[in-house]
Amino acid sequence: MSILLFSCRGELEKAESHFEKKNYEETISNLNTFLFFNVTNTKALHLRARSYEELGRIKEAIEDYERILSIDPSSAQAMAGIGKIYFNQEEYNKAELILLRAAKTDPANYDILFLTGRALLQTQNFKLANSFFERAKEINNEDPELYFYQGMARAYIGDAYGCAGSFNMYVNKQPDNLVAVYNRGFAYMHLGYLEWALEDFETVLKKNPTHREALAKKGICMAKLGDHEGCNFIQRAANMGSDYAQSNLDLCS
Repeated sequence: MSILLFSCRGELEKAESHFEKKNYEETISNLNTFLFFNVTNTKALHLRARSYEELGRIKEAIEDYERILSIDPSSAQAMAGIGKIYFNQEEYNKAELILLRAAKTDPANYDILFLTGRALLQTQNFKLANSFFERAKEINNEDPELYFYQGMARAYIGDAYGCAGSFNMYVNKQPDNLVAVYNRGFAYMHLGYLEWALEDFETVLKKNPTHREALAKKGICMAKLGDHEGCNFIQRAANMGSDYAQSNLDLCS
């Protein structure tokens, strides 16, 4: 019996090693052997579910997560695993429901709080999304993506200053990220800080001269500041296919 137990333990260790090396088929093979003798081992089931996910075998991944929950109904990681799958499949209402359960079960897990906030953004529950991002920030305030998504949530609930502050933090943490700079400019633009917004759009255009939305918004800022040259930028952006520029052509009429 001791030899059998040692052999099974070895299969689990080999599976963990294969998973770290991204050898997911081998991981599953080792776990199948291990789970044949250890059918209720939730660690092995979770590792197999993750391997199935990596291989795109989503149905089997969900089955393993559900098997974990039948053994341990309080497994926040299994709930979050299902929630992440639903999120990636753009089934946001389903993702929201199970992720809220996961967050309630493990309220100190940053990854769960962050993903729950993102799901709430997608279901347009912006105020609650902001509160989840705020809770996540108490656990880990170093993740740049957190400030990006909180900025979006704050924009939707009408917290313009909070929105600009979040995007500013995002840019500070990722100064070379053009998406961050562009979004901060958009936030400044809505706040009425047109000169600051203009600086951000110009920064984007220096690195990507064909960014039509930055071009459109640069032109709009210039036009609102009384610089008629801005109309040329708006028209150029409209010709490039910018709907935003098209909808603001009246600034130049």
